[in-house]
Amino acid sequence: MKPDRDAVRDRYATVARRALAGEGTGMLTGDADRLGAVHYAGADLPAEVAATSLGCGNPLAVAELKPGETVLDLGSGGGLDVLLSARRVGPGGRAIGLDMTDDMLTLARRYAEQAGVGNVEFVKGTIERIPLPDATVDVVISNCVIALSPDKPAVFGEIARVLRPGGRLGVTDILADDSLTDAERATRAGAVECLGGALTAERYRALLGNAGLGGIDVQLTHEVGDKLHSAIIRATKPVQVAAMTSEHADQVLAIYQAGLDTGHASFETAAPGWATWEAAHLPEHRLVALGPDGRVVGWAAVTAVSSRCVYAGVVEHSVYVDPDARGRGVGEVLLAALIASTEDAGIWTIQSGVFPENTASRELHRRAGFREVGVRERVGRHHGVWRDVVLIERRSTRVGT
Repeated sequence: MKPDRDAVRDRYATVARRALAGEGTGMLTGDADRLGAVHYAGADLPAEVAATSLGCGNPLAVAELKPGETVLDLGSGGGLDVLLSARRVGPGGRAIGLDMTDDMLTLARRYAEQAGVGNVEFVKGTIERIPLPDATVDVVISNCVIALSPDKPAVFGEIARVLRPGGRLGVTDILADDSLTDAERATRAGAVECLGGALTAERYRALLGNAGLGGIDVQLTHEVGDKLHSAIIRATKPVQVAAMTSEHADQVLAIYQAGLDTGHASFETAAPGWATWEAAHLPEHRLVALGPDGRVVGWAAVTAVSSRCVYAGVVEHSVYVDPDARGRGVGEVLLAALIASTEDAGIWTIQSGVFPENTASRELHRRAGFREVGVRERVGRHHGVWRDVVLIERRSTRVGT
């Protein structure tokens, strides 16, 4: 059954008016140990702000926000998650709250002003028609709100539209067991509307996939009712991957230099000129990841390890991501595309050396199916220091088997 939007609006408007009058919300009295502010224990916020949480979890513990990001909270209510998001993304970031209830927006703006938080904005609208331009948001969060929507495919379509390539979804929501019947849903829809409209985990995954989102992960966390569970849901908007051309040269080399400047990417310390770089890398396997404006946000390429014919199917690879695009799944997408490109060409082994301290790269490659063969100790000097290298490789399961 579909939730009644007008009933949802009226119910939460009443909650907001009570909060504006300095009263309790009047909700969750019997569910305080499973829903609401209990999930924000330790948050440095006034009690009256935390009390406005009517959700089933803490999406900020899911989304892993980074400084400078733009975050959109769907169904922001009293603004708790928006205020917390604003702190995490910092002055260079932006936190946007979307709600369809005037009273909730008034309440949220009051709390934001009292908190002295300037990098927030609250806008009126529905989550089925988000009033934001395409590809303008890095992260979408939400707390037990999507289950309230009568048109969930439209919600997921809008999320995919406003997310930038590589952007991510990190929400908490109510999910139903496969065994929950329509009759049982109807009995739950009166007191807490989201329970009647809860999707199953399988249906949630399918709708996210239909909207064009990938990397979908659904994890049940705790029971909130008979056959009903709170869940953490994550997904990403795929990054566009294209063949690298000379037009990308300056951006590719700038990203390369940014990686070298970390001190943990390579023994090299300065990016070469384009002619030198181009001559060293095989032309068939040079890839770039592009942002919504066509800007390069990452690249991957390979070099031959030997001129001997026995090693024709073995290459050494590199993958670099723009510092501003890290944490958006760019590296995963590039590695997947590089693996497909090399396997299609009959290459059976991709290998590289990674500094042990580069834990992010090691984890990225582990997820992509690489294994760590071993450590080559004190293999070379870097800024005057002898350093070890972890040898990693991926052996194809469909080429040379």
